[in-house]
Amino acid sequence: MPKIKVGPAFFDSVKGERISRSRSRSNLISDEVLVLAPLFFLFLFFGIILARLFYLQILRGDYYKTLSDQNRTRTLSISAPRGIIFDRNGKPLVSNSPSFKIIENGKVRLLSKDEALRMISDGKPVQNDVLRDYREAGAFAHVVGYIGQISPDEINLPEFDDYSSYDFVGKSGLEKEYEKYLHGVDGKFLYEVDSRGVLVRQLGEDPPTPGYNLNTTLDGDIGLSVESAMKGVEHGAVVVSDPRNGGILALFSAPSFDPNLFTHPASYKPEGQYKDVQSVLSDSQGLPLLDRATGGAYPPGSTFKLVAATAALEKGSIDENTEIEDTGILKVGTFSFGNWYYLQYGRTEGNLNIVGAIKRSNDIFFYKTAEKTGVDYISSWARTFGMGSKLNIDLPSEAEGTIPTIEWKEKNIGEQWYLGDTYNYGIGQGYILATPLQVNSFTEVFANGGTLWQPHLLADQTKAIKTGFIKPGNINLVRQGMLEACDTGGVAWPLFDFKVKNPKLKIDNIDYTQDASAGANMVHVKVACKTGTAETSPDKAPDAWITVFAPFNHPEIAVTVLVENGGEGSSIAGPIAKQILTDYFTKKNN
Repeated sequence: MPKIKVGPAFFDSVKGERISRSRSRSNLISDEVLVLAPLFFLFLFFGIILARLFYLQILRGDYYKTLSDQNRTRTLSISAPRGIIFDRNGKPLVSNSPSFKIIENGKVRLLSKDEALRMISDGKPVQNDVLRDYREAGAFAHVVGYIGQISPDEINLPEFDDYSSYDFVGKSGLEKEYEKYLHGVDGKFLYEVDSRGVLVRQLGEDPPTPGYNLNTTLDGDIGLSVESAMKGVEHGAVVVSDPRNGGILALFSAPSFDPNLFTHPASYKPEGQYKDVQSVLSDSQGLPLLDRATGGAYPPGSTFKLVAATAALEKGSIDENTEIEDTGILKVGTFSFGNWYYLQYGRTEGNLNIVGAIKRSNDIFFYKTAEKTGVDYISSWARTFGMGSKLNIDLPSEAEGTIPTIEWKEKNIGEQWYLGDTYNYGIGQGYILATPLQVNSFTEVFANGGTLWQPHLLADQTKAIKTGFIKPGNINLVRQGMLEACDTGGVAWPLFDFKVKNPKLKIDNIDYTQDASAGANMVHVKVACKTGTAETSPDKAPDAWITVFAPFNHPEIAVTVLVENGGEGSSIAGPIAKQILTDYFTKKNN
């Protein structure tokens, strides 16, 4: 029998069977994976979707709801009308009218009505706005001011926290001073749009709150009269006030400009010499934005003799009986100081008292009076009259002026004070500088008998700075000199025998006298004044001044006129003041 090999054969058999069984089991697992894998990825996909939905709808639902609402809703700002500015008779000096605007490169561009309609018909967005309309244009440009788009510097200031970068704000005058009062609160208009941005329906409206109105002391008629009287003056200023309370009736600066240029579309045709905003901003010679009435400081010339006279009388350096001889000229070393009358006509005026010196504006009298009184004492009285500091009128950019002293010159000029400085100071020359507003304010003191009012523009802001600070007898001496300066023999020749035609003026034979010789209804009005001719530089004509109040016994109007480099005060400033007074008393009802 053949021998059988059991081991190897069995082993191979067994081994092969195990391998076969193992391969079968692997095939089963692969098939299971192939079946389960799609299900796994399907569940994973849906899990991701559910997680995303949970994130979008639950965790971030409010955020995306807001975005969705914003895509279908729009909000437009509704400009609040600024407050109206009225004169003392209820006449609007500035008002509002409907307008249109668009935003271009962060700037507001105002549109004319025709331009806005064209853009709307083309489907372009146009916003409604409120246009600032300055009724009297140049007559009140500096006192009322103008508005413009808020600047990047302004928007960062605390007072503009609730403003947008497209708001218009006051840039000067009352518009700036009372910005928060005039501005108001903008409203909102909410509406729904479709996918193309076309209006579907209005959703709501929050109406704007208009700004508050201003009732001022200004007088529209007087302002127009001043503008007319100053026609042709290149550089100068006028202040008109009520000496009974310090209220400003008119305030004018030349050159003026049309403030509507800053608030109207480019198609607007302005009044005056400036035809666009750029021409206003770029005039470095005329400086039309400078308010010369409150922000310009000038040597006051002989108008200051009223202050110097008061200081001397109060100190006792002179009294009503003091007389000083007019010698025509005074010599100080190699320097000569002459009286204007001697320099022009070669004549002297003999002995003069304080009334005669004011009447004739005699320089020799005031040279010697200043020497007796002393510069520092005169300066202390100048400050008492409100000079050398702000009077705090309710306008921005008021200048202080300069009142010199011995110490001031040493500190600022680096030189000692000389007798010649005192002589110049006594006639309002040298280092002294004053604003037309300050000259008008000290004129009011002599008009009303001793009260220095704070000049103001709002009707309810009457405030006395000082009262009863000058002896009545001294006030009367200065007043008498001012009265005679405006009468025959004085220096203010345009106001000699001042009269107007007005049958409504009540003849009292005190301030108003019937003048039958001049024709029916001609009334003589008593006025008091002081002229000034202030040298500024050797190559320019002097500044021309006059300051006047009327009627003399019961004053109700004070007028101060300055014409830069105009010439003689009586010849240049005098006729302007006369025209203003003539218009006022001709229109006066009682």
